[in-house]
Amino acid sequence: MKKVVFTLCICLLFTSSSFAASSPADLQNRINAAKTALDDIMQAQDRTIPINILRSATCVAIVPGMMKGAFIFGGQYGQGVVTCRTGHGWSGPVFIRLAGGSFGFQIGAQATDLVLVAVNNRGFQDLLQSKFKIGAGASAAAGPVGRAGQAATDWKMNAELLSYSRNKGLFAGIDLSGTSVTQNREDTNTYYGRPEDFENILRGKIAVPTGAVPFVRDVAHHFVEAKKQ
Repeated sequence: MKKVVFTLCICLLFTSSSFAASSPADLQNRINAAKTALDDIMQAQDRTIPINILRSATCVAIVPGMMKGAFIFGGQYGQGVVTCRTGHGWSGPVFIRLAGGSFGFQIGAQATDLVLVAVNNRGFQDLLQSKFKIGAGASAAAGPVGRAGQAATDWKMNAELLSYSRNKGLFAGIDLSGTSVTQNREDTNTYYGRPEDFENILRGKIAVPTGAVPFVRDVAHHFVEAKKQ
């Protein structure tokens, strides 16, 4: 009985989070949290995203505080932001949801920061879809870690998206196969104050909102500097 109650609580937590309306202040806090998560990750100089991957990135998605919980049956849910490289810098952010389930011997709950890096145009195209599943519609791999990128040997050929997680200070590649990524149009429209097309935003055709400028500049700082090295 306790197992059933625990599992139901997890399901209710994810469900209530997915349908709760977000205010402009909530969305600004999410963008600020994404900036903080990226800064924390990039400060780990020898245990972070390799330079050659930073140089190749076409888009970056950051999901701060993604919730994972389980009692035999598991689930994970998170909301994050995406920005993409354009011909004149990085785009304004759009909002996404990630959700997935798992089965196996597992128990407990935790929050983890998640990073998805699109490393080619196929990865960029994935993020333009209204919904796709990692490992099915989009090839993905646990991203290699290490500033020099010695472990990054075949990611260019075999993956459109590289995934990472940071939990309790530990940063590592993570397998997100089976996780669904969905455009969060409601939050994106709320943040921009009007309906905007995801593709227009991510291609840099829509001006970056004032509140998102520090986040976009932060992404540019970390990823553009990698290109210069």
